[in-house]
Amino acid sequence: MKPVKVGICGLGTVGGGTFNVLKRNAEEIARRAGRGIEVAQIALRSQNPHCDITGTATSSDVFAVASNPEIDIVIELIGGYTIARDLVLQAIDNGKHVVTANKALIAVHGNEIFARARAKGVIVAFEAAVAGGIPVIKAIREGLSANRINWVAGIINGTGNFILTEMREKGRTFPDVLAEAQALGYAEADPTFDVEGIDAAHKLTILASIAFGIPLQFDKAYTEGITRLTTADVNYAEALGYRIKHLGVARSTAEGIELRVHPTLIPADRLIANVNGVMNAVMVNGDAVGSTLYYGAGAGMEPTASAVVADLVDVVRAMTSDPENRVPHLAFQPDSLSAHPILPIEACESAYYLRIQAKDHPGVLAQVASILSERGINIESIMQKEAEEQDGLVPIILLTHRVVERRIDDAIAALEALEGVNDKVVRIRVEQLS
Repeated sequence: MKPVKVGICGLGTVGGGTFNVLKRNAEEIARRAGRGIEVAQIALRSQNPHCDITGTATSSDVFAVASNPEIDIVIELIGGYTIARDLVLQAIDNGKHVVTANKALIAVHGNEIFARARAKGVIVAFEAAVAGGIPVIKAIREGLSANRINWVAGIINGTGNFILTEMREKGRTFPDVLAEAQALGYAEADPTFDVEGIDAAHKLTILASIAFGIPLQFDKAYTEGITRLTTADVNYAEALGYRIKHLGVARSTAEGIELRVHPTLIPADRLIANVNGVMNAVMVNGDAVGSTLYYGAGAGMEPTASAVVADLVDVVRAMTSDPENRVPHLAFQPDSLSAHPILPIEACESAYYLRIQAKDHPGVLAQVASILSERGINIESIMQKEAEEQDGLVPIILLTHRVVERRIDDAIAALEALEGVNDKVVRIRVEQLS
């Protein structure tokens, strides 16, 4: 049987890894796919010193790959929203299947792309867009298809996880660890997408759509970064038996879907709380299977290439199948997607960690307890530290029971208005994940 010809757009870290894996494991991949897979053309801006592409046709124009009549599958690895979107849509219009690792593209333009792909009868595969080499999309979309998914929670940005791990294990400050992450290549020169939760929100948007059968709605995801976390909060959480992780949470409730990324306290004995460094992990809870955990490298040359090539094999296997009977892009049949709404953050429910910097005056603690009680907020535990030498303020650390966020918002406003409370109240959400 004739080999399937693919074109790779982008020969950076992931593109180079994909080319190398396809070349090194060509025989094994062909045995799995049922046909050989040949890289017929590469679009690149500069050579990758880690790849020997001698004998492979190259171009500086990605659209030349999308228009090449010999190409069956276009692998989009250039990233970003604009050129990547135009490239993918052109490839689809030319009847080519697409494999992409571009989470931003799928989260923002996926609904349009999948509709166009269905109309043209082609496949768009995107396993590598979430959690690198961890096959979590396939697990939810296919392996857990018997389940009603209750919630998904994940550490899906390695940069943020590296920073929080260093802060906890070595007592370092956020700016110090961020500088090292940039030096090591874990964080970009502009780290906003990583540390402010945008990258994780792209990935969570995709996971939520597959888990709950809803359209992609990145614009409704709540994102909160880790830039304001202090080593004091990391240490207080540890003393209370928790770890702070930058978590993406998607939960289905009767009122709607929670879709949120933020720093989160997790009990220290949970497996996901012990995922450290740049590693990723995703927990999925289904009504039949219970809780499952998927762990591994969330980025990197060959881990991400592993997912790209796995998608490529799936596409090759399905190329001759009836388009109406392929696995749906978002797990559920496109005419059966749910209109269940995404909840605003103030309607979401969580437990909370509150750190209050109080003046060392009698009665302040009683006032704090009264404000929470008046709003129906129950305190699970409380910890009061010694007055800090430099300013004489007493840190009061509270853990609350679960409550709707708008009540906490109201309580924090009242707490900050107290004469005995200095500075803003620090609020971090708490998830038991049990």
